[in-house]
Amino acid sequence: MDKAAFAASIDHTVLGPETTRGDVERVLDEADEYGMNACIPPCYVEEAAEYAPEVTIATVIGFPHGQNTPESKRREGVEAWKAGADELDVVCNRGRLLGDEPERFHEELAEIVAAVPVPVKAILETSELPAEEIRRAAELATEADVAMLKTSTGFADGGATVEDVELLAEFLPVKASGGVGDYRTAKAMFDAGAERIGASSGVALVEDFPDAGRTS
Repeated sequence: MDKAAFAASIDHTVLGPETTRGDVERVLDEADEYGMNACIPPCYVEEAAEYAPEVTIATVIGFPHGQNTPESKRREGVEAWKAGADELDVVCNRGRLLGDEPERFHEELAEIVAAVPVPVKAILETSELPAEEIRRAAELATEADVAMLKTSTGFADGGATVEDVELLAEFLPVKASGGVGDYRTAKAMFDAGAERIGASSGVALVEDFPDAGRTS
């Protein structure tokens, strides 16, 4: 992977509860300059699409806990797509999974996928699930026809791990998110099977990409 491909695999992210329009514009400027994507709050999508039409924009649905009603999440997804989002990162409802309601876990995701013509990533929050439930969630999300499995929101205690990425990569392309703050960690995630990285430190990751002849 060369530096341009590496940058194009990063979703440069700003999702904190106090995110301002200025914060979003900064991230969009950096994404445009470095060749990254951007992941931003849904309230700024329409403005962002107008501000930076060349940047691939992802936004989050049901963030950060995923316990909105299925209809509200579907509606939120449709609104985000119509506002200009190129990709949707949907927080799964872990309560339905852990409460042994797999059909409801699956149906919610499937309805969102069916409602929009853009890729949907399922955020599983893997640090909060035992391995057997991660596997079950990945199976259900795959059956719902999501495009990618994402490890984390970045707002739980833990984030992406090599082990979880390896497990998820058995099913679908993986976005490793949460705690990926330097190039070495990002490379470990790619080596484990990730195809995308979500990080608020996207600029630092790209700038730390090894120069020709430098070992990683």
